[in-house]
Amino acid sequence: MRELFDLIKNNYDPDGQRYERPSVRGIIISSGKIAVVHSMKYDYYKFPGGGIDDGEGHIATLIREVKEEAGLDVIPSSVREYGHVLRMEKGHPEDIFVQHNYYYLCDTQNTSGEQVLDDYEAEENFTPEWADPIDVIRTNDRFVRLSEKMEDDAHIRKSVEALREAKVLRMLVDEGYFS
Repeated sequence: MRELFDLIKNNYDPDGQRYERPSVRGIIISSGKIAVVHSMKYDYYKFPGGGIDDGEGHIATLIREVKEEAGLDVIPSSVREYGHVLRMEKGHPEDIFVQHNYYYLCDTQNTSGEQVLDDYEAEENFTPEWADPIDVIRTNDRFVRLSEKMEDDAHIRKSVEALREAKVLRMLVDEGYFS
C-alpha cells in the first residue's frame, strides 16, 4: 500500500512503552459527496473506520466499522487500496501511541442502517453524513486551529485526527476523485 504521509509529533519519550493500534478507514464517494462521520460534540469530521481486532483482517474490519459508524454496507468486491498514514505521538496513558491507518476506497449499498457506536463515539454524538469534501476540509482545518489554542488532551488528540482526515481528503480532491 502506498505511503501517503506521516503525522509524527515529537512529544513522546522515544525509549518509552509503545502501544500500537492499527486501523482501517473507508473512503466512500458518491455523486461528488464523501461519506463521513461528524462529531457533533467537537465539530470535526472523520472517515468511517476504526481499530482492527485481534485476528481480524483489514477488509473484515472495514466492513464492520463502516456498518457500525455510518450504517452503510460495504460491497466487498468494490474495496481497493488507497494508502497508509502513520500517526505517532504521546499516548494517554501509554508513553507512545502508534497508529497505522489503512485507507480503502469502497462502494456501499444505497441503504443506511442503524449505527452501533462505542461509548466514546456515542458521547461525541457521531452522526453519519454525506458531505461536500471542501466543507469537510474547512471544518477540520478550523477545528485544528481552535484546538491549537486549547490545552485539554481531548482537543489535542482529536485535532490530530481532524488534521489527518483533512490531509487525506485534500489528496483525494487533488487527484480528481470528485471531478
